[in-house]
Amino acid sequence: MAAGSCRGDKVLAITGFILNTEVVVVALKALILESMGKSEEALSVSINAKELLYANDSILIDDLTLSTLQIVFQRLDHLDMATSCYEYACGKFPNNVELMMGLFNCYVREYSFVKQQQIAIKMYKIAGEERFLLWAVCSIQLQVFCGNGGDKLLLLAEGLLKKHVASHSLHEPEALIVYISVLEQQLKYGDALEILSGKLGSLIMIEVDRLRMQGRLLARAGDYAGATDIFQKVLEFPDDWECFLHYLGCLLEDDGSWCKDATIDLIHPSKSVDCKHLYLTDEVFDSRISNASAFAQKLLGEASSDSIRCPHLATLEIERRKLLVGKGDFDKLIESLMQYFFRFGHLACFTSDVDMFLEVLTTDKKAEFFKKLVKSCESLTSVPTKLLGQSISLFKVRESVGDLFTSPIGDLEGFAVQMAEMYIKNLPLSKDLDVQESMYGEELLSMACNVLVQLFWRTRHLGYLLESIMILELGLTVRRYVWQYKVSLLHLYSHWGAISSAYDTYKSLDVKNILLETMSHQILPQMIVSPLWSDLDDLLKDYLKFMDDHFRESADLTFLAYRHRNYSKVIEFVQFKEQLQRSSQYLMAKIEAPILQLKQNVDSIEVEERVLEGLKCRTDFLELSSETGCKSLTFNEDLKLRPWWTPTSDRNYLLGPFEGVSYCPRENMQNQIEQSKTNVPKAMERRSLLPRMIYLSMQCASSSVKENVEANGSLYDPKVSFELKILLERYAKILGFPFQDAAELVFGVLCGQKSSEVLNTDLIDWINFVVFLNAWNLNCHGLELPDRDASRPGTWHLVNSFLERFILEKLRSMGPLISSPGSDLPIVVQLITEPLAWHGLIIQSCVRSSLPSGRKKKKGGPADHLNSQISQEIRDSIQSVCGLLEEVMKWLREQVDKTVDQNVETILSSLQTEEGPGKVLQTLESLLRSMNDIELGERISQSLKAWSPVNVARKIITGQGTVLSEFLKICKSKVRSLQALKLHI
Repeated sequence: MAAGSCRGDKVLAITGFILNTEVVVVALKALILESMGKSEEALSVSINAKELLYANDSILIDDLTLSTLQIVFQRLDHLDMATSCYEYACGKFPNNVELMMGLFNCYVREYSFVKQQQIAIKMYKIAGEERFLLWAVCSIQLQVFCGNGGDKLLLLAEGLLKKHVASHSLHEPEALIVYISVLEQQLKYGDALEILSGKLGSLIMIEVDRLRMQGRLLARAGDYAGATDIFQKVLEFPDDWECFLHYLGCLLEDDGSWCKDATIDLIHPSKSVDCKHLYLTDEVFDSRISNASAFAQKLLGEASSDSIRCPHLATLEIERRKLLVGKGDFDKLIESLMQYFFRFGHLACFTSDVDMFLEVLTTDKKAEFFKKLVKSCESLTSVPTKLLGQSISLFKVRESVGDLFTSPIGDLEGFAVQMAEMYIKNLPLSKDLDVQESMYGEELLSMACNVLVQLFWRTRHLGYLLESIMILELGLTVRRYVWQYKVSLLHLYSHWGAISSAYDTYKSLDVKNILLETMSHQILPQMIVSPLWSDLDDLLKDYLKFMDDHFRESADLTFLAYRHRNYSKVIEFVQFKEQLQRSSQYLMAKIEAPILQLKQNVDSIEVEERVLEGLKCRTDFLELSSETGCKSLTFNEDLKLRPWWTPTSDRNYLLGPFEGVSYCPRENMQNQIEQSKTNVPKAMERRSLLPRMIYLSMQCASSSVKENVEANGSLYDPKVSFELKILLERYAKILGFPFQDAAELVFGVLCGQKSSEVLNTDLIDWINFVVFLNAWNLNCHGLELPDRDASRPGTWHLVNSFLERFILEKLRSMGPLISSPGSDLPIVVQLITEPLAWHGLIIQSCVRSSLPSGRKKKKGGPADHLNSQISQEIRDSIQSVCGLLEEVMKWLREQVDKTVDQNVETILSSLQTEEGPGKVLQTLESLLRSMNDIELGERISQSLKAWSPVNVARKIITGQGTVLSEFLKICKSKVRSLQALKLHI
């Protein structure tokens, strides 16, 4: 019996091995097929392997087979199938920790925090390992941070940790950090301090790290005296400016650094040092600030190097704090700032160091400080590099205090010449540097550019704008890696209508990875309203690919952090992914990419219908529009890198009159940023509704001329028109009007009874509304206006008139593009490629539906009369739109037909004036001629020979020409499409 049983077991084992080998082979085949790009075959083979797993209980399931299948299913976006395989395996082998780890990995990829917690606790119960307990605790924290878990879950996490500590203690520093973070989240600072001060505290082996943690807990617990003592100990380690701020904040009982409800931005961490209201009496404040001063002097005396800045910054911060509570002396702060300038004024960080101290000075005191700086120039160092650094800091302070915006035009020209001259004269200092190293004085050209752009803003003289571009191009010729030059250039090219050159400049930045999220805002808004559709398509695809790849790969990073016991990174990775998923720019790109597809194919209704079907617009876009309302959007753009004249993508000072120093205060800047953020969700909601409204409008237009006439002769498709009416009401509401009021407004504007001013801020959206209103009215004739009479124009005439009026109005207000920076060309492009294009689709839908279907029509009925009327309106509309496009094409041809050399000569003539622009360029050319190759070094000398003002002008003209030519092609395509329709009416 025993021998027979043994032989039976062997047979089962051999059978299981053979079957398992078969599954492994099938899984590997699926992986190979997927790697070869044969996705459908790979999925079919993977499903076959999964069925083999389920089919026979004799199969010995191992993690290698399952992980192979998981890779394939994950790449094919069928992660749920991989999860079900692991769930089946764990059900079959309930004590196999290796399989359970694989299942945990699946739940990590699905961000199923509750299931992560459950399987981690099972592993902990089986293996008793500390890491599995911490996996469970991290999963609980993620439910609280990123899910819907309540704070009560933290009690569970604390209980699990407390029980484990009692029986096994903790053995890893990360375990202690997790334990303390769980207590911190529950505001149990006392318990956390007790643990940190006990035996477990020794797990944090670096004393400074332990002291910082202790100081933070004491401060959050409100024990400011204890926290002050701890931070004072930390400051025995030199040059820790952040720690001094914590020390001073605790000494003055300022909880600004320890806000418990502060939002954490993982992409742009806050560097704010604003302080909260103090509740100290005058006597206590004076005593404590005196202690702080004495401590700062002690740090100053113990400083082991002249390069240590913390003690000097501490002196400045103490004076700033005094001024904030009305006890300071402006003169003392100015004197401390002067001392700081003498010691550190040559450093590139000087201006950013003193920026917050300058903010507390009054306008008069800022001017006084700057005058002292200028006067002190006589005693500046004789070391060339330090002298250059201090001179640059002087210019930066002038810029920071707003002195440039009150200076006369002649002085500004002088400053720009000075900066350019200083840059050229100091080029020899950099001749031995590597091409990738920052050169001495690079900031000078950026600052000179800022001055020249301001001169253009003030005077509207084209030459200043041209000079600003030329000096930046000179800088890039010398060293092509300076991103500051490129960012300013792409905005200058954009403003001048040379979007093609702007896009080339953006591409030279080589923006990759997370920078796509933080930097794309520099070019994406301009590209969306340009006719460079192919480039825009590439830009959107690259951005969306990075984001989608990151979302897929972020789970790998998270599980890797679990594996390597780096639990704080687990939380950080998940929160970072959440922040990116709620990105306003990501949502905008998801909306604009399909709209671009529709614009590219709008001249062929058959292709457009396939695009709409492929986009599944019946559901996807309405879901996107709801995302803007129900989700808290994140704004990850690094706006600090934008030039001063365009602080946000929807604000450009150069488009309006000179505003002087009023634009400078940071409060104004912050208000503009907040206003821009407020406008984004509404704008995106409007955009996200477009594909669905286009689809419904086409359906309404088709049914309006089909042979589905009811007995009373009316044409009505309630399902389609009802939904379009709902979306029109929603669209009008976003524009700030009830539907009926919006309809009355556009008719009032048409008849001259109401001003068109109200439409100007959202012109594109209002004309879109008019286009879709016409499509809806075609189907149901449901538009009722209180004062409507028979002679009042219909919605066809409304659309034709609005398109003609506003396009021609913009067109006639524009001069030649080369002499009209900031023109309305982007608005004209958008008017033609959006509302006019959607109107063209509605015309195509009507014409196609009016074609004979092969059945004989009954003559003389209401359908014939109605179709005859619609045919006339369609003919009129085609004629109107074609005439309009011909006018636009005529203007474009006038621009395009001029030779490049003619245009180059025209813009270069703006520099040939006795008064005004040209001085900076003359200075540069004169200095460059006077310097020899030995003095400059071979690399710089050869680079400078490649720079030419004529080539820069040619680049502007070429960039503009590309935009105009692409727009002309779009207009020609639309005319051809509309003329072809005439043959069928």
